[in-house]
Amino acid sequence: MLSIEKLVDFEINSTILESILEDLEILREVELIVCDDEYIQNINRDFRGINKATDVLSFPVDGNFEALPLGTIIISKDKALQASREFGHSFEDEFTLLFIHGILHLMGFDHEVDNGQMRQKEQELVKKFNLPASLIVRSE
Repeated sequence: MLSIEKLVDFEINSTILESILEDLEILREVELIVCDDEYIQNINRDFRGINKATDVLSFPVDGNFEALPLGTIIISKDKALQASREFGHSFEDEFTLLFIHGILHLMGFDHEVDNGQMRQKEQELVKKFNLPASLIVRSE
């Protein structure tokens, strides 16, 4: 189940996001917050000590209890728009890529320390949902 909190004007088809959750067999609630650069910069500073805006942040909920949400994904609409223009694809595709990246982090993947497992899973989802290059692939 996906709950979306919009802190900015935002239109996206949530059907693909729900399909991704279904494909990953995620049965716990996922909270998605869509915000602007200022909001995500404040969260990034307060929780990670990095005082700059970023595209996506993930905050998993500790504990594997079905009654608890899996966690929260925060996506900057500003960064998604900027990247979609930079890479020449739609806003919806960029937003979906950010969502995939965030959900994989909620599931425990970490591309900064793993041996390519998150990159591989991201690529599987990119191919399945016919999306452009993933965040990890673009940063290589």
